[in-house]
Amino acid sequence: MHPHLDRILWTDDQISHRVSELAAQIVHDFPQPSSPPVFIGVATGAFIFLADLVRKIDLPFTVDLVRAQSYGSGTVSNGAPSISSDLKVEVNGQHVILVEDIVDTGHTLSRLISHLKLKGASSVSVCTLLDKPARRKVNVQLVGEGKFYRGFELVMEWILMNCTEICLTLVS
Repeated sequence: MHPHLDRILWTDDQISHRVSELAAQIVHDFPQPSSPPVFIGVATGAFIFLADLVRKIDLPFTVDLVRAQSYGSGTVSNGAPSISSDLKVEVNGQHVILVEDIVDTGHTLSRLISHLKLKGASSVSVCTLLDKPARRKVNVQLVGEGKFYRGFELVMEWILMNCTEICLTLVS
């Protein structure tokens, strides 16, 4: 372990197991022949989680990425996120699963959900690897029959994520 890390919160095996559980729940919630879901990853943070998740989805689906900015160059959200790179796929009348790495204040998530609703998504669900509900400042409203899938709940402020484990960092 690196000297700046306090402890490992979840190992690679724990993360992989939880991602498999999330995928199984999504497959259960979208039985065929329902309309295939559209997975929208929030770039760039969610791309590894998105890839791990969709590899375990045994359904037809479409994938795209959207980029939203709310932090700028700092570590505190400005509370007014903007969409800096929009979707390439059509979501009108589709079931969308918005995939995030971390849900924190809820500002970015609410902005993206509103954006997808305006584009005509019939439902918007959220699948996040990490959720920090204690820091939520916005009540996130899902669309239609949308569901909230949570990998792990996090109460710490800052973490370091890499491809194999999630670690708590010491912040001075």
